[in-house]
Amino acid sequence: MNSAPADLDAASACPPAHDELTPSVLRAVLARFATGVTVITVGGENPHAMTANAFSSVSLDPPSVLCGVGHGAVMHGALTSAGRFAVNILGAEQEQLARHFADNKRTLGAAQFDGVPWTAGAATGAPLLGGSLAWLECELTTSHSFGDHTIFVGTVLGAGRFTGGKGLLFVDGRFGTPESAPG
Repeated sequence: MNSAPADLDAASACPPAHDELTPSVLRAVLARFATGVTVITVGGENPHAMTANAFSSVSLDPPSVLCGVGHGAVMHGALTSAGRFAVNILGAEQEQLARHFADNKRTLGAAQFDGVPWTAGAATGAPLLGGSLAWLECELTTSHSFGDHTIFVGTVLGAGRFTGGKGLLFVDGRFGTPESAPG
């Protein structure tokens, strides 16, 4: 096992040897990676929303993004069926909204949007949530099942952003802002 010399602080020390890689160890390691917070939405007869931090840009040409969704999540089937979706990038003031759409016990269907200001996206019909810093409307291009998740790739059909505001972050299992990021 490696140990840091006494005159080095933790920030400059070499990482110690690791123990057996277990799901809980991996989850704790990945929790150290700060991410933005999004809400993925689909419209239509069975609208649905899901808080997600497994989101990333893929390409500018063609414009595309990806999100990872667990096989057992309601969003998995909803996104596959709808074929179009929106990504709402949340602002620092939207922690309660993030918690709402992360709650597996909330009412589903259109009722989950009760009390949430939104408008249907022009390109997808998916809910664009009021107060979001930015949004993207996407057409599902491809998906790749891997492990317990599916990676959904969408071609961006439209996007918009509002000026000002700070993004909502998620790190170490907690919400924060760039100035108050936990850790």
